[in-house]
Amino acid sequence: MLAGGTGGAALAAGLQAVAPSNELTVIANTADDDEFWGLLVCPDLDAVIYRLAGVFNEQAGYGVKDDTFEVLDALALVREDTWFRVGDRDFATHLVRAQMLAHGRTLTETSLELCRRFGVAARVLPMTDGTVRTRFATDVGELSFQEYFVRERLGPRLRGIKFATPEPVHATSEVVDALAQADLVIIGPSNPLISIDPIVQLTRDAIPRERTVVITPIVAGAALKGPTVAMMRSMGLEPSPVEVARRYRAEASAFVLDERDTGLRGAIEAFGYRVLLTNTVMRDGGRNLAEFLLREAR
Repeated sequence: MLAGGTGGAALAAGLQAVAPSNELTVIANTADDDEFWGLLVCPDLDAVIYRLAGVFNEQAGYGVKDDTFEVLDALALVREDTWFRVGDRDFATHLVRAQMLAHGRTLTETSLELCRRFGVAARVLPMTDGTVRTRFATDVGELSFQEYFVRERLGPRLRGIKFATPEPVHATSEVVDALAQADLVIIGPSNPLISIDPIVQLTRDAIPRERTVVITPIVAGAALKGPTVAMMRSMGLEPSPVEVARRYRAEASAFVLDERDTGLRGAIEAFGYRVLLTNTVMRDGGRNLAEFLLREAR
Protein backbone atom coordinates (compact mmCIF):
# COMPACT_ATOMS: atom_id res chain seq x y z
CA MET A 1 0.00 0.00 0.00
CA LEU A 2 1.04 3.56 -0.78
CA ALA A 3 -0.13 5.65 2.15
CA GLY A 4 -0.10 8.89 4.03
CA GLY A 5 -0.84 9.07 7.74
CA THR A 6 -4.65 9.31 7.66
CA GLY A 7 -6.90 7.30 5.34
CA GLY A 8 -4.12 5.10 3.97
CA ALA A 9 -2.84 4.31 7.45
CA ALA A 10 -6.36 3.47 8.66
CA LEU A 11 -6.89 1.09 5.74
CA ALA A 12 -3.52 -0.56 6.42
CA ALA A 13 -4.72 -1.30 9.95
CA GLY A 14 -7.92 -2.76 8.50
CA LEU A 15 -5.95 -5.02 6.16
CA GLN A 16 -3.79 -6.22 9.03
CA ALA A 17 -6.88 -6.94 11.13
CA VAL A 18 -8.80 -8.98 8.54
CA ALA A 19 -5.84 -10.75 6.92
CA PRO A 20 -3.04 -11.11 9.47
CA SER A 21 -1.47 -13.99 7.52
CA ASN A 22 -0.95 -11.79 4.44
CA GLU A 23 2.41 -10.09 3.96
CA LEU A 24 1.60 -6.39 4.16
CA THR A 25 4.07 -3.69 3.16
CA VAL A 26 3.16 -0.02 3.58
CA ILE A 27 5.19 2.51 1.60
CA ALA A 28 4.80 5.75 3.53
CA ASN A 29 5.19 9.35 2.43
CA THR A 30 8.19 11.15 3.95
CA ALA A 31 7.81 14.53 2.25
CA ASP A 32 6.25 16.08 5.36
CA ASP A 33 9.13 15.00 7.62
CA ASP A 34 10.93 17.77 9.50
CA GLU A 35 13.46 18.33 12.27
CA PHE A 36 12.58 19.67 15.71
CA TRP A 37 15.08 20.03 18.56
CA GLY A 38 17.60 18.02 16.56
CA LEU A 39 15.23 15.09 16.04
CA LEU A 40 13.86 13.86 12.71
CA VAL A 41 10.07 13.66 12.97
CA CYS A 42 8.37 11.40 10.39
CA PRO A 43 4.63 11.98 10.86
CA ASP A 44 3.29 9.57 8.22
CA LEU A 45 5.75 6.77 8.96
CA ASP A 46 4.98 7.03 12.66
CA ALA A 47 1.21 7.30 12.15
CA VAL A 48 1.23 4.07 10.15
CA ILE A 49 3.36 2.26 12.73
CA TYR A 50 1.27 3.58 15.63
CA ARG A 51 -1.99 2.56 13.93
CA LEU A 52 -0.70 -0.93 13.16
CA ALA A 53 0.52 -1.21 16.76
CA GLY A 54 -2.86 -0.08 18.12
CA VAL A 55 -1.46 2.95 19.96
CA PHE A 56 -2.40 5.80 17.60
CA ASN A 57 -4.11 8.81 19.17
CA GLU A 58 -7.35 8.87 17.17
CA GLN A 59 -8.73 11.82 19.11
CA ALA A 60 -5.78 14.12 18.41
CA GLY A 61 -5.15 12.74 14.93
CA TYR A 62 -1.44 12.31 15.59
CA GLY A 63 0.98 10.79 18.09
CA VAL A 64 0.40 8.17 20.78
CA LYS A 65 -2.84 7.78 22.72
CA ASP A 66 -2.88 8.75 26.40
CA ASP A 67 0.35 10.71 25.91
CA THR A 68 1.57 13.47 28.22
CA PHE A 69 3.44 16.65 27.33
CA GLU A 70 5.84 17.22 30.22
CA VAL A 71 8.90 17.63 27.98
CA LEU A 72 7.08 20.08 25.72
CA ASP A 73 5.90 22.10 28.72
CA ALA A 74 9.48 22.21 30.01
CA LEU A 75 10.69 23.44 26.61
CA ALA A 76 8.10 26.19 26.75
CA LEU A 77 9.39 27.23 30.19
CA VAL A 78 12.83 27.84 28.69
CA ARG A 79 11.20 29.91 25.94
CA GLU A 80 11.31 27.39 23.13
CA ASP A 81 8.67 27.79 20.43
CA THR A 82 6.38 24.80 20.98
CA TRP A 83 3.74 25.18 18.27
CA PHE A 84 4.67 21.71 17.00
CA ARG A 85 3.11 19.40 19.59
CA VAL A 86 5.15 16.30 20.45
CA GLY A 87 4.10 14.10 23.33
CA ASP A 88 6.50 12.39 25.73
CA ARG A 89 5.94 8.90 24.31
CA ASP A 90 6.20 10.30 20.80
CA PHE A 91 9.52 11.94 21.78
CA ALA A 92 10.82 8.48 22.69
CA THR A 93 10.26 7.27 19.12
CA HIS A 94 12.11 10.26 17.68
CA LEU A 95 14.99 9.84 20.13
CA VAL A 96 15.41 6.18 19.21
CA ARG A 97 15.30 7.04 15.50
CA ALA A 98 17.86 9.81 15.98
CA GLN A 99 20.22 7.46 17.78
CA MET A 100 19.98 4.83 15.05
CA LEU A 101 20.51 7.42 12.30
CA ALA A 102 23.51 8.83 14.17
CA HIS A 103 25.03 5.33 14.16
CA GLY A 104 24.75 5.07 10.39
CA ARG A 105 21.44 3.26 10.01
CA THR A 106 19.26 4.25 7.05
CA LEU A 107 15.75 5.59 7.47
CA THR A 108 14.48 2.27 6.10
CA GLU A 109 16.45 0.33 8.69
CA THR A 110 15.20 2.54 11.50
CA SER A 111 11.59 2.14 10.34
CA LEU A 112 11.83 -1.65 10.22
CA GLU A 113 13.46 -1.70 13.64
CA LEU A 114 10.68 0.48 15.07
CA CYS A 115 8.14 -1.92 13.57
CA ARG A 116 9.87 -4.76 15.39
CA ARG A 117 9.97 -2.88 18.69
CA PHE A 118 6.29 -1.96 18.45
CA GLY A 119 5.35 -5.54 17.63
CA VAL A 120 4.13 -4.71 14.11
CA ALA A 121 4.32 -7.67 11.72
CA ALA A 122 3.85 -5.55 8.59
CA ARG A 123 6.77 -3.79 6.97
CA VAL A 124 6.50 0.01 7.00
CA LEU A 125 8.96 1.49 4.52
CA PRO A 126 9.82 5.13 3.85
CA MET A 127 9.45 5.97 0.16
CA THR A 128 13.15 6.93 0.10
CA ASP A 129 16.20 7.12 2.32
CA GLY A 130 16.91 10.51 0.79
CA THR A 131 15.46 13.89 1.67
CA VAL A 132 12.23 15.15 0.09
CA ARG A 133 10.38 18.07 1.62
CA THR A 134 7.00 19.53 0.69
CA ARG A 135 7.08 23.29 0.17
CA PHE A 136 3.94 25.41 -0.09
CA ALA A 137 3.94 28.66 -2.02
CA THR A 138 1.47 30.94 -0.21
CA ASP A 139 0.51 34.58 -0.14
CA VAL A 140 2.81 35.05 2.90
CA GLY A 141 5.79 33.30 1.33
CA GLU A 142 7.11 29.73 1.12
CA LEU A 143 6.28 27.48 4.07
CA SER A 144 7.30 23.99 5.07
CA PHE A 145 4.66 21.33 5.47
CA GLN A 146 4.49 21.64 9.25
CA GLU A 147 4.58 25.43 9.18
CA TYR A 148 1.63 25.52 6.79
CA PHE A 149 -0.45 22.75 8.35
CA VAL A 150 0.33 23.03 12.04
CA ARG A 151 1.60 26.52 12.80
CA GLU A 152 -0.52 28.45 10.27
CA ARG A 153 -3.42 25.95 10.25
CA LEU A 154 -3.79 26.31 6.46
CA GLY A 155 -4.64 29.98 6.85
CA PRO A 156 -2.49 31.53 4.08
CA ARG A 157 -3.79 31.26 0.54
CA LEU A 158 -2.21 28.33 -1.26
CA ARG A 159 -0.64 29.13 -4.64
CA GLY A 160 1.50 26.10 -5.40
CA ILE A 161 3.10 22.89 -4.12
CA LYS A 162 6.56 21.56 -4.85
CA PHE A 163 8.74 18.79 -3.50
CA ALA A 164 12.23 20.06 -2.73
CA THR A 165 15.30 17.79 -2.71
CA PRO A 166 18.82 19.00 -1.83
CA GLU A 167 20.20 16.22 -4.02
CA PRO A 168 18.75 13.62 -6.42
CA VAL A 169 16.68 11.01 -4.59
CA HIS A 170 15.21 7.68 -5.58
CA ALA A 171 13.01 4.96 -4.18
CA THR A 172 14.86 2.40 -2.11
CA SER A 173 15.53 -1.12 -3.35
CA GLU A 174 13.20 -2.37 -0.62
CA VAL A 175 10.36 -0.26 -2.05
CA VAL A 176 11.04 -1.31 -5.65
CA ASP A 177 11.23 -4.98 -4.68
CA ALA A 178 8.01 -4.77 -2.66
CA LEU A 179 6.14 -3.32 -5.64
CA ALA A 180 7.56 -5.94 -7.99
CA GLN A 181 6.63 -8.86 -5.74
CA ALA A 182 3.17 -7.73 -4.60
CA ASP A 183 0.11 -9.52 -5.94
CA LEU A 184 -1.90 -6.38 -5.14
CA VAL A 185 -0.77 -2.75 -4.89
CA ILE A 186 -3.17 -0.29 -3.27
CA ILE A 187 -2.95 3.46 -3.68
CA GLY A 188 -4.59 4.37 -0.40
CA PRO A 189 -7.32 6.96 0.26
CA SER A 190 -4.86 9.65 1.37
CA ASN A 191 -4.54 13.22 0.09
CA PRO A 192 -3.42 12.82 -3.55
CA LEU A 193 -1.54 16.13 -3.70
CA ILE A 194 0.66 15.86 -0.61
CA SER A 195 0.56 12.23 0.54
CA ILE A 196 0.38 10.11 -2.61
CA ASP A 197 2.00 12.27 -5.30
CA PRO A 198 5.42 12.33 -3.57
CA ILE A 199 5.47 8.53 -3.46
CA VAL A 200 4.26 8.10 -7.03
CA GLN A 201 6.86 10.53 -8.35
CA LEU A 202 9.58 8.25 -6.95
CA THR A 203 7.98 4.88 -7.74
CA ARG A 204 6.10 5.50 -11.00
CA ASP A 205 8.31 3.22 -13.10
CA ALA A 206 8.10 0.41 -10.52
CA ILE A 207 4.32 0.36 -9.98
CA PRO A 208 2.71 -2.65 -11.74
CA ARG A 209 -0.34 -1.04 -13.37
CA GLU A 210 -2.17 -4.30 -13.98
CA ARG A 211 -2.00 -5.15 -10.25
CA THR A 212 -2.70 -1.70 -8.83
CA VAL A 213 -5.96 -0.27 -7.52
CA VAL A 214 -6.74 3.31 -6.43
CA ILE A 215 -9.11 4.05 -3.53
CA THR A 216 -11.00 7.32 -3.82
CA PRO A 217 -10.29 9.74 -0.94
CA ILE A 218 -13.33 11.83 -1.92
CA VAL A 219 -16.94 10.79 -1.31
CA ALA A 220 -19.98 12.81 -2.37
CA GLY A 221 -17.85 15.92 -2.83
CA ALA A 222 -16.16 15.71 0.58
CA ALA A 223 -12.82 14.36 1.74
CA LEU A 224 -12.88 11.39 4.08
CA LYS A 225 -10.56 13.39 6.34
CA GLY A 226 -8.40 16.49 6.09
CA PRO A 227 -8.22 19.40 3.64
CA THR A 228 -8.06 17.44 0.37
CA VAL A 229 -11.04 19.18 -1.24
CA ALA A 230 -9.95 22.70 -0.24
CA MET A 231 -6.40 22.07 -1.42
CA MET A 232 -7.54 20.73 -4.79
CA ARG A 233 -9.74 23.78 -5.30
CA SER A 234 -6.84 26.07 -4.40
CA MET A 235 -4.76 24.35 -7.08
CA GLY A 236 -7.48 24.77 -9.70
CA LEU A 237 -8.39 21.07 -9.68
CA GLU A 238 -11.84 19.54 -9.58
CA PRO A 239 -12.23 17.97 -6.10
CA SER A 240 -13.79 14.74 -7.26
CA PRO A 241 -12.98 11.06 -7.77
CA VAL A 242 -12.74 11.80 -11.50
CA GLU A 243 -9.71 14.05 -10.96
CA VAL A 244 -8.11 11.45 -8.69
CA ALA A 245 -8.68 8.83 -11.41
CA ARG A 246 -7.16 11.15 -14.00
CA ARG A 247 -4.00 11.56 -11.94
CA TYR A 248 -3.24 7.86 -11.61
CA ARG A 249 -4.56 6.39 -14.84
CA ALA A 250 -1.00 5.49 -15.92
CA GLU A 251 -0.25 3.74 -12.62
CA ALA A 252 -3.45 1.80 -11.87
CA SER A 253 -5.97 -0.36 -13.73
CA ALA A 254 -8.75 -0.51 -11.12
CA PHE A 255 -10.51 2.24 -9.18
CA VAL A 256 -12.62 1.86 -6.04
CA LEU A 257 -15.48 4.37 -6.15
CA ASP A 258 -17.90 4.99 -3.32
CA GLU A 259 -21.42 3.80 -4.09
CA ARG A 260 -22.73 7.32 -3.39
CA ASP A 261 -20.84 8.47 -6.50
CA THR A 262 -22.18 5.82 -8.87
CA GLY A 263 -23.01 8.52 -11.41
CA LEU A 264 -19.28 9.13 -11.95
CA ARG A 265 -18.59 5.54 -12.95
CA GLY A 266 -18.72 6.17 -16.70
CA ALA A 267 -16.32 9.11 -16.55
CA ILE A 268 -13.79 7.02 -14.63
CA GLU A 269 -14.20 3.99 -16.88
CA ALA A 270 -13.39 6.30 -19.81
CA PHE A 271 -9.82 6.47 -18.46
CA GLY A 272 -9.52 2.69 -18.90
CA TYR A 273 -10.20 1.67 -15.29
CA ARG A 274 -12.15 -1.30 -14.02
CA VAL A 275 -14.44 0.44 -11.51
CA LEU A 276 -15.40 -1.28 -8.25
CA LEU A 277 -18.28 0.13 -6.20
CA THR A 278 -18.55 -0.14 -2.42
CA ASN A 279 -18.92 1.89 0.77
CA THR A 280 -15.46 3.43 1.23
CA VAL A 281 -16.13 5.29 4.49
CA MET A 282 -14.14 3.50 7.20
CA ARG A 283 -16.22 3.65 10.37
CA ASP A 284 -15.11 0.15 11.39
CA GLY A 285 -11.36 0.64 11.38
CA GLY A 286 -11.14 -0.15 7.66
CA ARG A 287 -12.15 -3.80 8.00
CA ASN A 288 -15.04 -3.88 5.51
CA LEU A 289 -13.10 -1.97 2.88
CA ALA A 290 -10.09 -4.22 3.41
CA GLU A 291 -12.22 -7.36 2.99
CA PHE A 292 -13.74 -5.92 -0.17
CA LEU A 293 -10.32 -5.19 -1.64
CA LEU A 294 -8.96 -8.63 -0.88
CA ARG A 295 -12.08 -10.22 -2.35
CA GLU A 296 -12.68 -8.03 -5.42
CA ALA A 297 -9.60 -6.03 -6.36
CA ARG A 298 -7.21 -8.87 -7.10
